[in-house]
Amino acid sequence: MLPTAAATRLSALRPDAPPAPELSAQMQQQRAELADLIRRHAPREGNFETVIKSLFMVRHDQPTQSVPGLVQPALCIMAQGRKDVTLGGELFTYDPLNYLVLSVALPVSGKVIHATPEEPHLAMRLDIDPAEINALIAQAGPMSVPTRPSGRGMYVERIDSQLLDAVIRLIRLLDTPKDIPMLAPLITREILYRLLRGSEGYRLYEIAISNCQTHRVSQAIAWLNDHFHEPLRIEELAREVNLSVSTLHHRFKAVTAMSPLQYQKQLRLQEARRLMLAGGLEASAAGYRVGYESPSQFSREYSRLFGAPPLRDLARLRKSV
Repeated sequence: MLPTAAATRLSALRPDAPPAPELSAQMQQQRAELADLIRRHAPREGNFETVIKSLFMVRHDQPTQSVPGLVQPALCIMAQGRKDVTLGGELFTYDPLNYLVLSVALPVSGKVIHATPEEPHLAMRLDIDPAEINALIAQAGPMSVPTRPSGRGMYVERIDSQLLDAVIRLIRLLDTPKDIPMLAPLITREILYRLLRGSEGYRLYEIAISNCQTHRVSQAIAWLNDHFHEPLRIEELAREVNLSVSTLHHRFKAVTAMSPLQYQKQLRLQEARRLMLAGGLEASAAGYRVGYESPSQFSREYSRLFGAPPLRDLARLRKSV
């Protein structure tokens, strides 16, 4: 069962809900231009880096299976298609009407649910550096960001013309590389500013404010990402981020939809999968590398997350590639 706020946020995206308002004529034009730009810089299926370091283009010509992965803080905007993202059992759907933001690194599963060769899934991703949020807040001063109880570190929000315009201007810079060093940082800051001023902007604001408990949770997440292969002692982690054990558990679950131990487990299993797929390690060696001492426990937990034991899962992945 989704929490009330999440259920409300997602209801407009469900097939049985009342239809959401369509894009205005101006925004339809913007969406069409965004689709053309992404198609040009993603000429085939895949994820494409650009010369703007934080900017990526994504294209899929057919629906995909649910794929677990660790996703860093980012803004995701879709020009065409529809995608489901699952966090700890909660479903978030985004499409050309709604953008997706991750304010902290989260282990999620993503599934493209509408795409064809004629009408591919087309999206862009802009990685978010929390340090840039911090610098922007410091420079801009009080921004009247709404204050609300801490929520998930991922949210969906209705897109608007101003944000679309800034994103399109950023992608257009790929055609004038000489302008990128000067203009890309300015447009990126504008995009971050507009995210902060959105109705859910407090989620980004909180990760940059040092005396906020959400910021301390983001520090705990960063620590786990750096030390996931080590035994987790929750008391030590709580001391590391200056929170009580009970507060850390409560706030961590509010942001990530899972406990620190569950978060660590997902990090371990996803890294083990990467080591086997890209590095050629055997399952027992990969499990040991990420912190598992029992091969049988590793295999059980791997199957639970990925739907099949390591050898069968890898065979399926290689076949799909």
